[in-house]
Parts: sequence; C-alpha cells; structure tokens
Amino acid sequence: MKKLQNSLYITRQKSYLHKERETLVIDCEGEKVLQIPVHSISSIFCFGNVLVSPFLIGFCSEKSIGLAFFTEYGRFLGRMQGQQNGNVLLRRAQYRQSEQQPINVARNIIAAKIVSSRAVLQRQIRNFGESEPLRNAISRLKHSLEQARRCQSLDSLRGIEGEAASVYFSVFSALLRNESFSFSGRSRRPPKDSVNAMLSFVYSVLGQDISAALQGVGLDPQVGFLHADRPGRDGLAQDLLEEFRAAWADRLVLSLINRKQVDQKGFSVEASGAVTMSEATRKAVLVSYQEKKQEEIEHPYLKESTVWIIAPCSGSATLWHTSA
Repeated sequence: MKKLQNSLYITRQKSYLHKERETLVIDCEGEKVLQIPVHSISSIFCFGNVLVSPFLIGFCSEKSIGLAFFTEYGRFLGRMQGQQNGNVLLRRAQYRQSEQQPINVARNIIAAKIVSSRAVLQRQIRNFGESEPLRNAISRLKHSLEQARRCQSLDSLRGIEGEAASVYFSVFSALLRNESFSFSGRSRRPPKDSVNAMLSFVYSVLGQDISAALQGVGLDPQVGFLHADRPGRDGLAQDLLEEFRAAWADRLVLSLINRKQVDQKGFSVEASGAVTMSEATRKAVLVSYQEKKQEEIEHPYLKESTVWIIAPCSGSATLWHTSA
C-alpha cells in the first residue's frame, strides 16, 4: 500500500514557522516547540494567528507541500499553490469535458452523494431499529436518485441536489444519540449550533485536502462540472467534496458526538450568533479527522486495501499539534 506523509495542523496562536536546513521549526513566543524533518510533511494547515517565514513558503512551493490558512474557528482563507504538476493534456481534456458535457460527470457526483446520504440513514435503522421518519426520508432520497440519473440539465440537477439535501438534513437530528447536542437544520456563515460548527469545520478542511490532491495529480481544482465557475472557488474540489459529505464528514461528526468525544462546554456563542469551537475541541476534531483518514478499506475497483483518502497532500501516519 502507498505510504502517505503527514499533515501538520498548527492551532496554537502566535506560532511562527520557519525553516532550518532541511527541518521545519515551530516557535511560540520565543520558545522552540517542535523541530521536524521537512521531507516527512505533505501539507500544513494554519489556524488563526500563525506566521510562516517567506523562506518556508518558497520551500513549500518548490517541494509541492500544501500550505493552507484558516481563521481560528476554521473558515478557509487561502492556500499557497506552487508550480502546476501533471500533464497539460490532462488539463485540456478536463476543460473540454467541463465545457462540452459537464452533465455526465455532475450527474454521477450527485448520484453518489444521494446514495451516501441514504446509506447513512439506512445504517441508523440497522443499528437502532425502525423509524418511520427515516424510512420516509430514505424513500424520498431513492426518488431523488432516480431523478438525478435521468436529469439532462445542470440547473435541474442542482435543484434535485438541493431537495435531497433538505430531506437528508430534515432527519439528521434522529442520528444524534447524545442529549446535550441538538440540530434543527443546516446553517452556514455563520453556523448557529455546535453540530453545524463541526460540520462546517470538517467540510472546510476536507475540501482543502481534496483541492491539494487534485493539484498534486495535475488537474485544475477550479474547473468543475457541477459548481458554477467563480473566481477564487475550487469548483472541482467542491464537486468531489459532495461525494464525501455524508459518507465521511457527517459520519465523523456523528461519531464524535455520539461517543461523547466532544462536549457542549467546548463551544461558545459569539455576539453575531455564530457558534465557535474552543481550541481543545478543534484539536479533538482534527485528531479524529486524521485517524479516520488512516482507516483501511477495500478499493471497489482495484480490489486492494487502501486508506480512505489517498492524496499527495493527505496526511497519514502521525498528527502533530502545537496547541497546548
């Protein structure tokens, strides 16, 4: 199996990252916190007030090490992108497909998303018994799946996707088995409860992992098939994220809540009404996120054992935090 490198998550505020020979050094308020070989890292995620030296930025660009920046609370800000890798002919084929027949790829993306959403609900019934609301939602998702497979228009397909997402999240609260957490519907920018705060955070980090993976194999992350082109948005990464939302991200958040690995005390409400995570909660989510990426599954086509996410900038063996 392909051995993946590590992702480095910097969550301690006022950290300073710089390069010493072939090592990466992390200082915090004048004190050296960590020094590790640069070649063992494939991506760096910086949260909040984290400074990176120009020399390290240049080195990351040269060595295709992913470098992404988020607010302290997990909202994506930007990503450093080095020299484009891969074959230009591959990108030309991507552009042609995106312009001429995007519906063919977009239809498969939405079908996969709906199948994953339905599987999450079916899993709940298998584990905890029958539920009429869940059965109704599963039936409606099956109908949406049939519509998506026949759809010939991107606008119509987006409408089907939106309706399916609404059905799925209308029963999402039934998947929570921790009474201290509640969910009344999907809310973004800002998230209005702790469940939405974790969902948005995981979606954001996972989206950057996917974007870095696309860049690493030579595809253009900004040219997608389902999401409309928009300056600054990685359309293709957002397309692929749709397939991972329910099966990967949502199940991760549900596991954290239902296993009581996170607590309501780790969240706070800002004056704007936004719910944010504490540093300890963010660390717990990132640790579980990294562990889940290491889960082995059987590839459905290659029929070999592999981890969930194989990507040039996807982490594996070790997770380093500079948070206290």
